[in-house]
Amino acid sequence: MALWGGRFKEKASAQFKAFNDSLPVDYRMAVQDIVGSIAWAEALHKVNVLSKDELTRLQFALNELKDSVEQDPKQILTSDAEDIHSWVEINLIEKTGDLGKKLHTGRSRNDQVATDLKLWCKETGGDILFALVNLQQALMNLAERESNTVLPGYTHLQRAQPVTFGHWCLAYVEMFNRDIGRLKDSLYRADTSPLGSGALAGTAYPIDREELAQNLGFRCATINSLDAVSDRDHVIELLSSASISMMHLSRFAEDLIFYNSGEAGFIELSDLVTSGSSLMPQKKNPDALELIRGKTGRVMGSLAGMIITMKALPLAYNKDMQEDKEGLFDALDTWQECMEMAVLVADGLKVNRVRTLAAAQQGYANSTELADYLVSKNIPFREAHHIVGEVVLAAIEAGHALEDYTVAQLQEFSPKIEQDVYQHLSVESCLDKREALGGTSRVQVQKALADIQAGNNDNFNTQVLGAPGKDQINMALKQVKQRLNAQRAAALSVRRARMSDVDKIYQLVDFWSDKGEILPRCRENIIHDIQNFVVAEVDGFVVGCASLFIYQTELAEIRSTVVDEEAHGQGQGQAMVQYLLEFAHQIELQKIIVLTYVPEFFNKLGFALIDKNSLAENIIEDSEQSPHKNPDDEVAMEYIVDRSDGGA
Repeated sequence: MALWGGRFKEKASAQFKAFNDSLPVDYRMAVQDIVGSIAWAEALHKVNVLSKDELTRLQFALNELKDSVEQDPKQILTSDAEDIHSWVEINLIEKTGDLGKKLHTGRSRNDQVATDLKLWCKETGGDILFALVNLQQALMNLAERESNTVLPGYTHLQRAQPVTFGHWCLAYVEMFNRDIGRLKDSLYRADTSPLGSGALAGTAYPIDREELAQNLGFRCATINSLDAVSDRDHVIELLSSASISMMHLSRFAEDLIFYNSGEAGFIELSDLVTSGSSLMPQKKNPDALELIRGKTGRVMGSLAGMIITMKALPLAYNKDMQEDKEGLFDALDTWQECMEMAVLVADGLKVNRVRTLAAAQQGYANSTELADYLVSKNIPFREAHHIVGEVVLAAIEAGHALEDYTVAQLQEFSPKIEQDVYQHLSVESCLDKREALGGTSRVQVQKALADIQAGNNDNFNTQVLGAPGKDQINMALKQVKQRLNAQRAAALSVRRARMSDVDKIYQLVDFWSDKGEILPRCRENIIHDIQNFVVAEVDGFVVGCASLFIYQTELAEIRSTVVDEEAHGQGQGQAMVQYLLEFAHQIELQKIIVLTYVPEFFNKLGFALIDKNSLAENIIEDSEQSPHKNPDDEVAMEYIVDRSDGGA
């Protein structure tokens, strides 16, 4: 059944229907469409379009449909509905009769699809963030494992100077740091709700669009209805982020393909990521890496296709925009799959340290060290460069390394060369001298391992760093792993709560309130405040919740922060609080308070103790003492939101 047939005398041809229908692609947004419909039903109830009974019946039917879709999303593909919006509406009408036809009041498929797609992008973006952090962790592990391994560095694919394998790994950690930043920026701009923009001119009903946006988990509503329904910048930005990151993955793959070649022989790839030849039994081909390199073009092609599609579209919505999803879905699927494959490659990679060291000692990679040595003897660098060039030319003709020359032979090129030259020509010397920030010395690699935080390089500065002690390095490594694990947990698990989470939130709150850890909350209260909650989700199951209650324009309180007993110790509580603090920064709150029996937990997150008596009376009244706890054990703490650096 089409949703638009009244204007037409004849049915569309089967050929046009197949050409026009988008269900085989946009069925992936079924859950988002249903979630948007639940929120829209609530909005219609608030403007008296739907009665309380009608709202309850629609929400029950929509949640029932959502559960069915989550269990078997492919069931949608057996339908001949035009798109996912039609499918949801048709099934809703089957469940509720004519009532289902009222849900589309004041809403267009234009703002509906824009909302669905943004919700899908937000959720998928969280999965991608986790994959990026996971890839960084795999490269950090490899860097730590091979931090002392010597590797020839290249320019123009010619041996240039020795580096360490750990330093090579950390170069890609830096690249993926930038990818995380780009993705977060994209998702921030995408976090606006178009729902209520209608077809192009806005809705005729007095919908509170800001409240609607909050109910859907968006930070705010869009401002202009024309732009809202025709904007696909978020698609282009995500495809751009994917393309740049895939370019990094392709470079990573190309390096390892070369290192794995018989000519280099620097590494051996795991059997898990390689294949053989149907003809030549000796072959072990780096197929995983070659596919990563090959799939990069596929992702970049989606970006080019989307930009070209949008470049000449007039305002507002045009059917051309239906082409936005297939390329996006494929590109983000491919990006995530390639990152997961790169983790598998890194985890199973073995380095031939003897071969890499031998290669680093060849190719006159210590020539720069000889030039620097001459500079230390008060020879201008350009003159020193020329002298060493002559030494290298003679060494090539003689067929031996620079360090194989005797002092007397070297003095033929410069009388200032003395016996101490040999300590400058070793690979160890080449590495150890690179102690400035960002250098390849083993000390700097260890320091970098300790300093790097996924998605944040602000700790780096331009001063020359001294060599930290072994205990300091080990402690710093432990701390950076903890930070990475915390960010991994945050990227994996935390999202805004939905109506379908109410029962699990109530179960968690009820369990911990019975133990006296938090105050009880009734189910109706949780439903009313669902837009204030976030949840932590692991493997599809909600394992924790927390809420942010706003008192005034500058002040809010974090409440009901609890985690399932079986999920303790995994960083979920910290991840939820960090999410709420970041949200507090985005909406320009200034101070966050908490009343707690576990001050040590919040202290680690930047909260400081304050006098509980300094809080306003209404805050104390809202936070009655637990009957299971000593009132003196509850303390007040506050967090001042940092507005200067763009983050909480």
